[in-house]
Amino acid sequence: MSGLFFFAERRNALAFWLGSAVVAVGVLLHLPMLWMAREMGFVLAGMPMDAGMLWGMALIVAGIGLAGYGLLPTGADRPRIYETIAPPEDAPLARAHWILMAVLSAALVIDIMKPASLGFVTPGMRVEYGIRPATAALLPFSALLGTAVGSIVWGALADIYGRRAAILLSSVMFIGTSICGSMPSLEWNIAMCFLMGAAAGGMLPVTYALLAEIMPTRHRGWSLVLVGGVGAVGGYLASSVLSALLQPFFGWRIMWFLNFPTGLILIALSPLIPESARFLQQMGRAAEARLVLARFGAVVAAAPDNPGDAGPAGRTPLPPIVPGYFGTTAALTLAALAWGFVNFGVLLWLPGSLVAEGRSVGLASTIIAKSTLFAAPTVVAVAWFYSRWSTKWSLATMIAIMTLGLMAVLARGLGTLSILSDPILPLVLLIVGSTGVISIILPYTAENYPIRSRGRATGWVAASSKLGGLIAQGLSVLALVPVLDIAALTIAVPAALSLLLIAILGRETRNRDLRELEVL
Repeated sequence: MSGLFFFAERRNALAFWLGSAVVAVGVLLHLPMLWMAREMGFVLAGMPMDAGMLWGMALIVAGIGLAGYGLLPTGADRPRIYETIAPPEDAPLARAHWILMAVLSAALVIDIMKPASLGFVTPGMRVEYGIRPATAALLPFSALLGTAVGSIVWGALADIYGRRAAILLSSVMFIGTSICGSMPSLEWNIAMCFLMGAAAGGMLPVTYALLAEIMPTRHRGWSLVLVGGVGAVGGYLASSVLSALLQPFFGWRIMWFLNFPTGLILIALSPLIPESARFLQQMGRAAEARLVLARFGAVVAAAPDNPGDAGPAGRTPLPPIVPGYFGTTAALTLAALAWGFVNFGVLLWLPGSLVAEGRSVGLASTIIAKSTLFAAPTVVAVAWFYSRWSTKWSLATMIAIMTLGLMAVLARGLGTLSILSDPILPLVLLIVGSTGVISIILPYTAENYPIRSRGRATGWVAASSKLGGLIAQGLSVLALVPVLDIAALTIAVPAALSLLLIAILGRETRNRDLRELEVL
């Protein structure tokens, strides 16, 4: 398997690598037109697509299909053989675990760079196309819609075809969607932004599912939160730094073309991303599972039966309707919706609200920048609390802080507390709470569902977080942004309800062997 870069058969490997190469060639065919516009500041608005671009788009579609074919599993009808992994809580961290954490952290940084770049490309796009802010809001709306759809679709693919297959197919799409930077019309940019969002939205939940199934139990909690936190903070940092370095010379379009080299990096790193041994065992691919387990220093022992058998592989219900998970799914869905509305709504509307109060744009930006300094320490703190204290109550605490921040925004709008005349306290509460929630909610989801539905469950919750943002951006597109204190009150209701449900129905997953979920 190692000689084939972790593909089951040689034809799969050849199809995947050839498909990736075809996608790369398709992207390269778009570069000449962009380079010809360098004397005009890389402005392409209104220019017709040349033959090279049209052929390039055809090659990208064909290449993605070929790579997807290469990622399909083989031997789907083989008999299912169940084996038992040596207790994960007793397994030490091997070199392969650290490598996987580093690779997945890099993958999430690259993944989160995509939506984070939206704020940096919108100003240049508005100038080039001469559009109003409400029209420009269609771009993030399209991207968020893509991430929501991608989270659900890729989550399902991860449960059917494998976690690694979903991650790699998402990476190939990253490469292809970089041509958004050469699209001459706003309509094409919006359409490609949807596809870019679909690729980005698919990787995040599947990464958590893969990491949860590979990491030893006693190291699972902190590694999940830390990898996710590094990805989030690193993605926004990388976007801002690259924007400052490249946009002055190449214009806003270069931010989309960054998908090309970063996607190639993920493809190059793919031999370091194994399939989940637990998933392979669930699908009856015992020989492949042994190779993965050996790579991570684990052993297997034959077991006579498997009490968690739920029927034929791949024929399982969607996570929201699995009996026994209604309360958990409802709680996590509400929390994700509230987070999405806070992150893509309240925190984006705050600068305008502060300016409307008479504060300067520079002062408003300074206040928000100072508040965001709490984000990085929050990631480290929640990783520690999540792994050393309680997974359930860590999430509940972060939701409570976010809700308290919303109530502080409401109280500030009503003018009931003089201490809230300075917006720093509400901002800090919102940033700390929202950072903590997004750092914990997907790892916690991955630890709450069995193998047969883990990808879909994590994808569903990830999609729900984007749905809150879609509602917020939809209001912006329609120029119906509500008064900030009314928005805060509206969001606080589902946030408080999710807190109550998690407190009552949430499961403690700290130091819990995930195999216990297979018998629930």
